[in-house]
Amino acid sequence: MLTFFFSTVFCAAFLSPICSHVSGRGFSEQEMSHYRDRIKSMFYHAYNSYLENAYPYDELRPLTCDGQDTWGSFSLTLIDALDTLLILGNHTEFQRVAALLQDSVDFDIDVNASVFETNIRVVGGLLSAHLLSKRAGVKVEEGWPCSGPLLRMAEDAARKLLPAFQTPTGMPYGTVNLLRGVNPSETPVTCTAGVGTFILEFSTLSRLTGDPVFERVARRALRALWKTRSDIGLVGNHIDVITSKWVAQDAGIGAGVDSYFEYLVKGAIMLQDEELLTMFHEFDKSIKNYTKFDDWYLWVQMHKGTVSMPVFQSLEAFWPGLQSLIGDISSATKSFLNYYSVWRQFGGLPEFYSIPQGYTVDKREGYPLRPELIESAMYLYKATGDPIFMQLGRDAIESIDKISRVKCGFATVKDVRDHKLDNRMESFFLAETIKYLYLLFDPENFLHNTGTEFELGGFQGDCVLSAGGYIFNTEAHPLDPAALHCCTGVQEERRQLRDILFSLTEPLEPPPTREAPESIALKPGERRRAPKLSCPVQPFSARLAVMGQVFSEN
Repeated sequence: MLTFFFSTVFCAAFLSPICSHVSGRGFSEQEMSHYRDRIKSMFYHAYNSYLENAYPYDELRPLTCDGQDTWGSFSLTLIDALDTLLILGNHTEFQRVAALLQDSVDFDIDVNASVFETNIRVVGGLLSAHLLSKRAGVKVEEGWPCSGPLLRMAEDAARKLLPAFQTPTGMPYGTVNLLRGVNPSETPVTCTAGVGTFILEFSTLSRLTGDPVFERVARRALRALWKTRSDIGLVGNHIDVITSKWVAQDAGIGAGVDSYFEYLVKGAIMLQDEELLTMFHEFDKSIKNYTKFDDWYLWVQMHKGTVSMPVFQSLEAFWPGLQSLIGDISSATKSFLNYYSVWRQFGGLPEFYSIPQGYTVDKREGYPLRPELIESAMYLYKATGDPIFMQLGRDAIESIDKISRVKCGFATVKDVRDHKLDNRMESFFLAETIKYLYLLFDPENFLHNTGTEFELGGFQGDCVLSAGGYIFNTEAHPLDPAALHCCTGVQEERRQLRDILFSLTEPLEPPPTREAPESIALKPGERRRAPKLSCPVQPFSARLAVMGQVFSEN
């Protein structure tokens, strides 16, 4: 049933251009090629400025032409931009940077790092680059994608985050020291997204490496968060991970909450998981009942549903794209047009926009070159073929290039009212904003593959990979669901073989003193062992990728 649902949604979201209503004039191939070239030019201006002025720091400071560490001293912009290089067709630089990162990045450092940001940017970026390595011309290890140096780097980074999950609730702390674990004085208060945004990266890690601990802690955190929802089905903004008590009780779809909902939907698709989908649909009902007004989404008190902040936050602009993934195109389009009207008013989205006043909110007037509205435009253009979404892409190119371009890259807009700039270029500009813009104007990109192309991988060489259906994490790093299914079978065989070898080294147990039927129940803490004469099987041999979705034999 779930497989049928997702295949139906996939067709609704990605095949409907055939019968959709198209408003306005479409873009010719010549125009689309022109904008692709513009986007590439923007990317290399920013990327080369980072390499020349900021590497090996995390981020570029474009106004002073130097660099700064922001999220942990990982050369973060390089990790975040790696898969974008391939999407723009630069195989040579992808290969060079992949090798450079292996030689230069070390996670055994005495640094306090954001658990959330390290996961989505570093772990997500390395996993995506690992899964795209073969396409980029990198000579991969035997058994890829179930092994490889970038995968080992991602696993190493993720293991540094695991101490944060050692709480009574299973919900993680917001910060961890990569060398020493969680500081004893660390605050137990973290945002909702900081609890619920791990299932994509951590389940990918578990299924590629065979170590279940990552997926287990991510699921435990999700389930713990689910139990804390209010009587009207909403969650707040910040929670105490020790007591499960809500500290900030504003409910909405924007900052501090956004990617929690995103990962329920994308996790359900990638893992074919009904539990995650059910969670999202329950939240979606409450969100529509209590926060939606005239195709805007407001902030409300999580227990009463009364409006607490009648504002639109720029981070909420991801929501129409998420709606398109569940087939709710009509609602998605209406909200998108509201958000697009704000963009046209200022040439960018302010962080906060007062809906009643129709203007920016004091001290929240900046636009740090965020991707969310462009992301939604990409999804909705794929779903409808309506050029209004491509027009947003065109406007974004013109605005960013005119307002934010400086000698050394692109600068954050400090105030959308007068277009004053700030001395920062966040790594997500290259990871997300540029990537979604390029994919919007490149319908033939390999990430849009609908199953017409694929490659083989796995230890037996019979896993169908890279056939489409990529799932983007919240930092726009694409993950291939087929790789998870491929390696799950391989790792299960390895576990069976390991159990057999361990069992053969153990002394034989004395025969039972009396005949009795063998109990099938396991004692507490006991692990079920594989039969000593069982033979490993290859469960992936009959799986196919159809329109980018993975189906098993059953």
